[in-house]
Amino acid sequence: MRLSAMGDVAMTVPVLRAFVIQNPELKITVISRPFFKPFFEGIPNLTFFAFDEKKRHKGFFGLLRLFRDLKALHIDAFADLHNVLRSKVVRTLFALSGKKTAFVDKARAEKAALTRAENKIFKPLTTMFERHAKVFEELGFTVDLLYSTFPEKAVLSNAILKRLVGNEKIPDFSGIKIGIAPFAQYDSKVYPLDLMQEVINQLAENSNYKILLFGGGKKEIELLDSLSKGKENVVVVAGKLKFGQELQLISNLNVMLSMDSGNAHIAAMLGVKVITLWGATHPFSGFSPFNQPLENALVSDRNLYPKLPTSVYGNKIVAGYEDAMRTISVQAVIGKINSVIE
Repeated sequence: MRLSAMGDVAMTVPVLRAFVIQNPELKITVISRPFFKPFFEGIPNLTFFAFDEKKRHKGFFGLLRLFRDLKALHIDAFADLHNVLRSKVVRTLFALSGKKTAFVDKARAEKAALTRAENKIFKPLTTMFERHAKVFEELGFTVDLLYSTFPEKAVLSNAILKRLVGNEKIPDFSGIKIGIAPFAQYDSKVYPLDLMQEVINQLAENSNYKILLFGGGKKEIELLDSLSKGKENVVVVAGKLKFGQELQLISNLNVMLSMDSGNAHIAAMLGVKVITLWGATHPFSGFSPFNQPLENALVSDRNLYPKLPTSVYGNKIVAGYEDAMRTISVQAVIGKINSVIE
């Protein structure tokens, strides 16, 4: 069970892919929000159970109905990969019915030590992927993340390609495909848009590059339209495709440039190379994308901003740290993208 958020749900996928390979005799039921179902398509022996937050599974009595719905599936063990109030209720009901249960350790004390302003303990924490794997180990199963696999690149239909450009002509989709996801839930994790504009401008000078901009919502789409204006090889993806189609498109990228956000984890779970930019947060918190080298994480300058990281999720505002991400130069970003592509 893992209900939200998008990046956190995506982080369960590589673990489950490794799990099914090493335990082919098991049947797995993933409980999550309906929107995330495409994440799990194609994983052997896996069934998706849609959590109905607004109706059937709403509130405490809804969780009781959820438990009854799951109990009818003859589940033998319950892995709580969320460890919040909702999942704790369901987990407790399974435990009371005599089933084995285990839950993820979110390491709140270690994360607090990493992000506090004084007496900071600056060291890498166990990754969330390893923490998820440990949940299954506590249930008695083997999970070695080295066995995780990635899906094949999707074959992009003409319908998808046409929707990207908004006309009947099928666009040329050859060349190097670079995805850019410039937004995050909190401003402290967003690379300044004037610098991102310069990144896009310089990349667009290479006619062999196809630059695809990802985001969502009216405001983000307007900003993406501005970033892409006047550049034939820069395409705004946001708002044009269904979620499953967007995943197919991402699987075809050569590289994804992302903030510390869900798009980084989506690209990583699809086997795409990911470059991440970090502001108030830091890859040491355990949220670096799966199977990506640390050198692909470009972090803000801790010599100039020694309190970094100031937050695990980026929701903590620290006065004077608003411009921390400006210490990540445009040339550093461009250079990293080029080196990964090469």
